[in-house]
Amino acid sequence: MAVDLPGEDPDATLDDYAQAVVDEAAGFDEPVIVVGHSLGGLTIPLIPSRRPVAGLVFVAAILPECGQPAGQSLGPEAFSAGFDELAVTQMAEENGASRWGREAAIAAFYHDVPEDRLDDAIAALRLQQWGPTREPWPLEAYPDVPMRYVACADDRILDPTWQVRVARERLGIEADVLAGSHSPMLARPAELADLLVAPFSPTG
Repeated sequence: MAVDLPGEDPDATLDDYAQAVVDEAAGFDEPVIVVGHSLGGLTIPLIPSRRPVAGLVFVAAILPECGQPAGQSLGPEAFSAGFDELAVTQMAEENGASRWGREAAIAAFYHDVPEDRLDDAIAALRLQQWGPTREPWPLEAYPDVPMRYVACADDRILDPTWQVRVARERLGIEADVLAGSHSPMLARPAELADLLVAPFSPTG
């Protein structure tokens, strides 16, 4: 089940993001596995305190420092070489939100995605408000539930080495590394699906 987070809402908070996930999963009585891609890494650790969770899977995801705004806890080392050049190709809105045009999105997110999937992927991109990255992240510790981190070896947004390191430092787990871009759900869906359904390790 894919959840639409309220990224276009300028008033949405991290609490609103988490509640959107809880609401979408309300039809499941059993514990669910919650998957967070990219900015979704801010949201999924907030779910276990709100509903039963069987595990969390972070996919090329931001891992904030507890108590710190995500925008402040990400140093320059978090981003891939060339990220600054990609970031300036975003289209800025007057209220501080941003969106990606077609060619910029392909260069940043989809450079290895098959042509027949690109149109749908780009059409699904939405405006992103950045308020949740400026809020202090509310947890004092990551939740004590099974977790997995899937890093992407040719990610042009988050540095792959950073992804592996922070998974170890902040989650206490060794990342699984997939080849390819920031968007393995489109470029390598079968390989990613195998990791999503694989049993969690005793430590992760």
